[in-house]
Amino acid sequence: MTYQEATDFLFSSLPMYQRVGNKAFKADLNNIIRLCEALGNPHTQFKSIHVAGTNGKGSASHIIASVLQEAGYKTGLYTSPHLKSFTERIRINGRPIEEAGVASFVENIQEIIKEMVPSFFEMTVALAFEYFASQKVDVAVIEVGLGGRLDSTNIITPEVCLITNIGLDHTDTLGDSLEKIAFEKAGIIKTQVPVVIGTRQEETAPVFQQVAKERKAPLHFAPQAEHPQYELDLKGNYQQKNLPGVLALLRILNEQSWGLNDEVIRAGLRKVIQNTGLKGRWQTLRKEPLTICDTGHNIDGIKALVHQIKSLTYEQLFLVLGFVNDKQVGEILGLFPKEAHYVFCQSAVPRAMSLVQLRQETENLGLEADYVADVNEALAHARNKASTKDLIFVGGSTFVVAELNEL
Repeated sequence: MTYQEATDFLFSSLPMYQRVGNKAFKADLNNIIRLCEALGNPHTQFKSIHVAGTNGKGSASHIIASVLQEAGYKTGLYTSPHLKSFTERIRINGRPIEEAGVASFVENIQEIIKEMVPSFFEMTVALAFEYFASQKVDVAVIEVGLGGRLDSTNIITPEVCLITNIGLDHTDTLGDSLEKIAFEKAGIIKTQVPVVIGTRQEETAPVFQQVAKERKAPLHFAPQAEHPQYELDLKGNYQQKNLPGVLALLRILNEQSWGLNDEVIRAGLRKVIQNTGLKGRWQTLRKEPLTICDTGHNIDGIKALVHQIKSLTYEQLFLVLGFVNDKQVGEILGLFPKEAHYVFCQSAVPRAMSLVQLRQETENLGLEADYVADVNEALAHARNKASTKDLIFVGGSTFVVAELNEL
């Protein structure tokens, strides 16, 4: 089996949440447990760190991995979704899994697939675990895909857990209140395993306190102090909200004799992009006109992005935006400056909100906009109208950013 055949199989034969949404979500861990048992339980063969949260869990996972690499650990990193290549999801010391490894894995478990019919995500998690075990990583940073309690990654027993924050996202699957969503995220808390809460919120703190108490897990709410002494190469202002939780987690590991002194932490924070290959977080694509993309896609994430956009100096603002069909687009668009020049696009995934629906939403809000389906053509359209002193922002969906040729 070739890599192309393997990924075609993964993408087309099995449900994939990123493509089709809620119907791909499985409400139990039976499949991933059976799948990993058939593989010899690879997730028990390396140490791990588990990261959940509504916003920031991907960035936090990359930051933690970068610091561990600087400390000399052979570090696995599992995140989702990918932007350009499936192999981005599974990395060791920043290097993606080889295509041949993906093809070999899918070919070797054909019989298991026929028997279990696992989901895309279950397959991918099992592949990551087997790869990390076979390559004998010292530690793997594992990002939750969706929620926590019923997420396929939740069969690991990590050294420490991090829950970055709680916001209203994926409410059709996780619940329609912060408390309900917090309960799902709290599902990653394990018996006697320390857990860090990156952002203390009045509505969700009691949920974490109750679950941690039941599981005798040491609970740490990260101090919400500023950390100007640390230089982070990720330039989104919202990354400062990720730092307290990450630093609290690293302190816990250091107390467990992981050797993460201040010098190592500083080096890891300065070299996240270099060490891990992270893309799409407040990333500059061009300087004239200044063109920035970001994968932020829910209310809280967009609020942070708009705040940073407004802090910049420019003559006119151009927004190239697309969304998936389960977002409250009216509420999201209400956050952006009304006087901006809007160009709406549609990414090439089944979950993408159609231009027809986007036009209805924007007309209801009284926005004047252009509609260009292809993401790259939409960006070119904005550049044709913009001067060198203008600002172009591209985002609204991970999939819009993923389709940018310049990324």
